[in-house]
Amino acid sequence: MTEKSFMTVEEVAAELRVSKSKAYQIVRELNAEMQKQGYLTVAGRVNATFFLKKVCYQQSI
Repeated sequence: MTEKSFMTVEEVAAELRVSKSKAYQIVRELNAEMQKQGYLTVAGRVNATFFLKKVCYQQSI
C-alpha cells in the first residue's frame, strides 16, 4: 500500500489552511459520522478517502 489510508490532524490543517484546533474539530466530526456508519475510527486521524469526499475533492468512496 503506497497511498496513505489516514490523514493526521496536521495534514488536515495544512490541506484546509485552518488552525490545528479547527482541524481537530473537523476530524472529530468526520470520525463521529464514520462511527455512525459502523466504521472503526482512530482518534486524531481521519480516513483520507472519506475526508476528500466530504470536502468535495473526490466523488465516491
